[in-house]
This record gives sequence, structure tokens and C-alpha cells, in this order.
Amino acid sequence: MNPELQPLIDVYGRTHTDLRIAVTDRCNVRCAYCMSSEDAHPLPHDAILSYEEIARFVAVAAPLGIRKLRLTGGEPLVRKDVTRLVAMLVAVPGIQEVAMTTNGILLAEHAAALKAAGLQRLNISLDALSPERFCQATRRDELPRVLEGIAAARAAGFDRIKLNTVAIRGLTEEEIVPLARFAREHDLELRFIEFMPLDGDRQWAPERVLSGEDILAKLAAAFGPLDPVASETPQAPARQYRYADGGGRVGLVPAVSHPFCSDCNRLRLTADGKLRNCLFAAEPRDVRALLRGGGSDRQIVELIREAVAAKRMARGRDDGQFAPAGRPMYQIGG
Repeated sequence: MNPELQPLIDVYGRTHTDLRIAVTDRCNVRCAYCMSSEDAHPLPHDAILSYEEIARFVAVAAPLGIRKLRLTGGEPLVRKDVTRLVAMLVAVPGIQEVAMTTNGILLAEHAAALKAAGLQRLNISLDALSPERFCQATRRDELPRVLEGIAAARAAGFDRIKLNTVAIRGLTEEEIVPLARFAREHDLELRFIEFMPLDGDRQWAPERVLSGEDILAKLAAAFGPLDPVASETPQAPARQYRYADGGGRVGLVPAVSHPFCSDCNRLRLTADGKLRNCLFAAEPRDVRALLRGGGSDRQIVELIREAVAAKRMARGRDDGQFAPAGRPMYQIGG
């Protein structure tokens, strides 16, 4: 094999095949676990990567083994003509899957076009079915539009839809069973994600984390036993469980209580072109400067390999403890 095309393997033996791409840091909600309530300052448009710059980076990364892409934000659907980017990325040789994480508010008007452009999977954020708690979580009254977006995605032919719920003590407990019932009734896979210290208001505290074990206990009390099942993708962060009554699956992402760093296969490209090897990476690489400074494909390859080689054991450190990410989630990409 050409040495330049060797897989992206870090010093801990983790092979990197997934790339998350934040297409914008702008959003139409202000989720308490992500953005500050009022003080978010979006990047100017000339600071974020163009679609052509993103596509060039992906075209260089694909021969190194990058196979799956996920478009994130902020909220990716607030960026104009994002379906054009989807089509560009689907066409890159070697890319096997292009997915998107969205809050669903604009999904009803874009679902059919996204499907036609080649988008294969959707993850939709839904933290509550109670309008009051939805507003608490997102600071916006947009629940009806999210539900409309879910229905539109199903109508457009998306059959692999996951719902993402951030598990926050004092907010999520009363939503666990209603969300599970909703997912079961509509043949959707629900994933509960433990609250991580990536919020814009810096209000995270360990006692606010609703653990995967607590969630599983509530689900079992409501629906009966859940059986663990092997994930179709071993590197996926969610622990999968099947309802014993045949009512589908639920996933738990224990990012705080049981981190999945030992199997991490992800890199992240921020909207302003910083390549991060971890959510909590302290030293991201500047892709934008290279792209706009006349850098060659070989130099981009070297930068990617440097980022992978510098990846720490867990949570951006070699001791596995949480270190400040330096940016809240919306400036990194979910």
C-alpha cells in the first residue's frame, strides 16, 4: 500500500473512519446544554468553510479511510442550500454514508430535497414531548415544528431515524417514558445521551448528569425488561438494548459515567475549519489556513495524520479526566 494511504491509526490503535463536519455555528434554538441563552456570537460568513473547501478536505481524507460523514452545526439546516453540499459529499469516491444531525425545526421543508440529494440517515434532537419542558431545554417554543419535521422525514423515505435526547437531571426524568413510548409507536430509535460539560453557560455539574443506569431502570419499570444487544457498529458510542416485548430498541450514550473513548473512530471539522481529534481536544489543527493559503493535498494529509497521532487516550487527556473543551458544543459540532 502507498504509505500516504495508510489508515488513520492513532498511538492507541484506534482506526479513524468517521468525520463530523459542522457546517455552521448558527442555530435557531438555544439549548441549555449547548448554547448560552443570549450571548452566542456567530462567526462571520467569511470565517466558515465554503462548501467547496469542505468537499476538497473530504476528497483528501477519503483515501485515508474516512468512510462516513455526519453534517452538524449549530443547526445545519439554517445554512443556505445545504442540500448542495450533501450532493457534493455523496459524490466523493470512497464515502459510503452521509448523515445529518438536526433539531428538526426546518426539516419539514427540506426532508424531500435532502433525501433526493443522497442523505442516508437522520438524527433528530428531541429532548421533551411536554411543551413546557421542551421550552426549558431549548428556550424556544418549536415542538410542533419538530414533530412535523419527523413526520416529513418519514414521508420522504428516511427509514433510519434516531431521536437524540440529552439526559439532564431535573429536566429529563419525566420525559423518559413518554419519549420511549413515542419512539416505540413510530418505529424510531431513541438514544439518551448523558449531559457533558460542553454548555455555553458553563452550568454543567456532575450532579446534573442523569446516568444511563437511571434511565434504564425507568424504562424497565415502564415497559419490562430490556436485553442488551450487540451494536451493528462496534465503534458506535451507544449501548443498545432491545425491549423484551418486541417494541424496538433504545440506546444509551454514557459519555460521562462510562466513556467510550477506547473505541473512538471520529474526527471533527468545525465550521471555521479547525480539525479536532476529540470533543475536548486542546490543540485543534487549522485546516482553513491551509486551504486558503495554497496548501497542497499532501500538506492536508500531513495535517490529518498529525491530528490523529496527537489524539489522547480519553476526553482530550491521557488521564481520562474532563478538561475544558475551550468551546461549547455548538462551536465544535455535535
